[in-house]
Amino acid sequence: MLLTTTVGSFPKPDYLVKARNEFASGKISQEELSQLEKKATEECIRLQEKIGLDILVHGEMERGDMTTYFAERLEGFGISGLVRSYGNRYYRKPVVKGEIKREKPMTVETFKYAQSLTSKPVKGILTGPYTMCDWSFNEYYPSRRDLVLALAEVIGQEVVDLEKAGAKFIQIDEPALSTRQDEIDLAIEAMKIVTSKIKAKTISHICYGDFKTIYPKILDLAVDQLDLEFANSNFANLDIFREPKFTKEIAVGVLDSHSHIIEKKDEVKRNIKKALEVFPVEKVYIDPDCGLKTRTKEEAEEKLKVMVAAVKEVKAELGIE
Repeated sequence: MLLTTTVGSFPKPDYLVKARNEFASGKISQEELSQLEKKATEECIRLQEKIGLDILVHGEMERGDMTTYFAERLEGFGISGLVRSYGNRYYRKPVVKGEIKREKPMTVETFKYAQSLTSKPVKGILTGPYTMCDWSFNEYYPSRRDLVLALAEVIGQEVVDLEKAGAKFIQIDEPALSTRQDEIDLAIEAMKIVTSKIKAKTISHICYGDFKTIYPKILDLAVDQLDLEFANSNFANLDIFREPKFTKEIAVGVLDSHSHIIEKKDEVKRNIKKALEVFPVEKVYIDPDCGLKTRTKEEAEEKLKVMVAAVKEVKAELGIE
């Protein structure tokens, strides 16, 4: 109970940021970049072990944007110029130009490498079909539904391969879902395709939206666990989930991933206890609101140390082993 984890991304070390720029300009080879990505992945695994997290992530050192990374590895996609995402952050937006196909696994080798570094479980993580569609331009499929379901088929192939590779936890992120209540039935239909052929514990991360408009419908999403943001909204959205009863496992975001401020341990403890007033303790996991890639390495480490310390004290107070 109250197992600790993170959503996925970690800050990239300076040497890897430099190497990615050098690769983009043709100064180093793919093999040289890959070796540095492996080095950064191992550092990320060791950091999580040191902090004491229960379920680890590989840190996404090989990824830039969560949609473009997959679009570059699927047939049928092109990539646009820079498009504004939010604030001063930009990304190269995928453009669907043909039939979506998967030639080979996209995440399996990285997962296997990360899992080989630790005896703790490492999550397989990929972006869900609805978000892939919503964050891409569609110039080929006749409707958004056609595109979402085509993406669901290839992402479903990927999760099957991740499970075969040993993944016990597979996270299919759908952050776009929190902003489009009108298409939640489509997202639900697609997720059933993605997860129907696996037995691994499935998770979907949804954040920074109006949960009131999609609850309780999100309980129909075909995953075992929902991973939701709470800290950034000061737990104001917690009451949404009191009625009707929340029926899945939940990962409760207790660290604000968009803030440089390091949370106080007592503050995190209070928020965990607030969550336990709404969700059964046996169904609660604890993690940050979102990925930590926008934080510095020092900020990410300190935030996670506070989180783990807070969870240990809450478990002791509740008599949980």
